[in-house]
Amino acid sequence: MFFGQNIKLLRRRRKLSQADVASSIDIPRSSYSGYENQVVQPPFITLVKISEFFNLSIDKLIKYDLSTVSEFQLSELEKGFDVDVKGDKIRVLATTVDSDNRENVELIPHKAKAGYTAGYSDPEYINSLPVIKLPFLSDSKKYRAFPISGDSMLPLVDGTIIIAEYIKDWRDISDGDNCIVVTANDGLVLKKVFNRINDERSLLLISSNPVYKPYFVDINDVLEVWKQVAYIGTDDLFIGDEDSYNKSIITDMQKDIALIKKRIFD
Repeated sequence: MFFGQNIKLLRRRRKLSQADVASSIDIPRSSYSGYENQVVQPPFITLVKISEFFNLSIDKLIKYDLSTVSEFQLSELEKGFDVDVKGDKIRVLATTVDSDNRENVELIPHKAKAGYTAGYSDPEYINSLPVIKLPFLSDSKKYRAFPISGDSMLPLVDGTIIIAEYIKDWRDISDGDNCIVVTANDGLVLKKVFNRINDERSLLLISSNPVYKPYFVDINDVLEVWKQVAYIGTDDLFIGDEDSYNKSIITDMQKDIALIKKRIFD
């Protein structure tokens, strides 16, 4: 349980003393200190008071390590907003690593796309996906490969494979970024994303093909966001800033593209 460390974190964020909190919820300071130091558990009525004081549910205070939550989401939770990016309201990315404990790039085959919105947080589902190695990608970031369908993001065509970086803090989305946005209702979509979180608590999604109308997605409906960094087209591999990479690496990879596509689309 994370109750003690969570209430200490929240108290310090508000720049309050233990005495301040204890006075506000009408308990002795020594009792509150014991709760933070996890030497004693509060009775239920006190637990409710602490939950109400910090404006977070008891479930969150007890079960989740709030020190691992992004600053954006923690501030949203403190404001009383439940940004549901996983069933439990806390964003935890299911992922896989290789034998050297380095992050894999999981592929989402076409046949698995429909199930991704249900299995994206399930370690067993993610572990069942095929993986590839792309040597130009950073070891310090998380990437995944998504096939796209349709013609809404021309010149990217049906069958293009998007290599995308996981965006943990959605405030990092810059207007116009090409992103894979995962929602429960629409599944996986590639769109130009415009950040309207602060003003409207939503993302504006725009297609490059003007036939398709822009639309807003409420932030509560978003499951994951992945920013495009490269793509595998019908004949080649393309990277956002190709000049920043070793051309020989890209050349060597061309022979693997057909195999990658086969693994994705089979």
